[in-house]
Amino acid sequence: MDKFRMIFQFFQSNQESFMNGICGIMALASTQMYSAFDFNCPCLPHYNLAYGLGILLVPPFILFLLGFVLNNNISMLAEEWRRPQGQRGKDPAVLRYMFCSMAQRAMIAPAVWVSVTLLDGKCITCAFCTSVPVDSLGNASHPQLSQGEIQRVLARIPCKEIYNGQQLIANEVAVRYLRCISQALGWCFVLLITTLAFLVRSLRPCFSQAAFLKSRYWSHYIDIERKLFDETCAEHARSFAKVCIQQFFEGMSTDLVAAHCHLPRKAPADAGEAAEKLLGITDQGTMNMALKSWHRCKPPLHLHPPALPTENGWAGEGQPPTHPSVPRRETAAYYSWV
Repeated sequence: MDKFRMIFQFFQSNQESFMNGICGIMALASTQMYSAFDFNCPCLPHYNLAYGLGILLVPPFILFLLGFVLNNNISMLAEEWRRPQGQRGKDPAVLRYMFCSMAQRAMIAPAVWVSVTLLDGKCITCAFCTSVPVDSLGNASHPQLSQGEIQRVLARIPCKEIYNGQQLIANEVAVRYLRCISQALGWCFVLLITTLAFLVRSLRPCFSQAAFLKSRYWSHYIDIERKLFDETCAEHARSFAKVCIQQFFEGMSTDLVAAHCHLPRKAPADAGEAAEKLLGITDQGTMNMALKSWHRCKPPLHLHPPALPTENGWAGEGQPPTHPSVPRRETAAYYSWV
């Protein structure tokens, strides 16, 4: 349990670790989905290709979209892309980094699905069973069979229980031939994906490491800024609700005192703390204006340090004042001649 807790805490440490964990879970889920999937080839000439390629390509596309949906940064990317210019410019490099980062993580589960499917070989066997070279693997001179009948016989290769073309080509030979081709394609796909990932990881620091660091930093900044803004809004809403409820009950207490001549209760101490957290925004219109201003005119990414208080008025005008010189001490030494 301690190891699982440490892994869970690592996934929660930052946004990238969390999304890496989500993508890993999706990759494992894709393999489990394929192992639990009941593959049934229609064994018809005009449907085998569509069914086989559909099982090979449609689930990866769904998993790719699901990877984008589960990524929390997709809404942040859309918001940053569509927001007005305002007081803060939009950096296209940061948007590209965010999109590429999400796309790379979303591609993990589809790549696992395609790899497992090709290595298993059922989809390729179903899709291309009618393209088996009968001339080299079987008996092409089988009498009384037209081209259409040969296609119908070959389409039944994935369905061993209904296959009736042993005299044309053995079922085991055709299945093994197609499965070897599928596994070769699967290993080539795995090698290609691994090589691309290696090249991206190893060669990227050699060309644009400084630009990559800047894009990564500001991407993290946008994520942290959005989280802090949500937390601040939630804290303000909690304080606003607490003050509103406190004022309501104080009004009710005043009415009850006027009717029954009871002394009002002392307001709790946390009501004053909640009022301090409102930061001067005490009505709905002002809060709506603040939210619209945050969306339209985000503050520029430039922090202004507070001016140092001085008596000579030098702040912002020139060099800081020099400290008054400390008067020197004069010491006297007395020598005695003995």
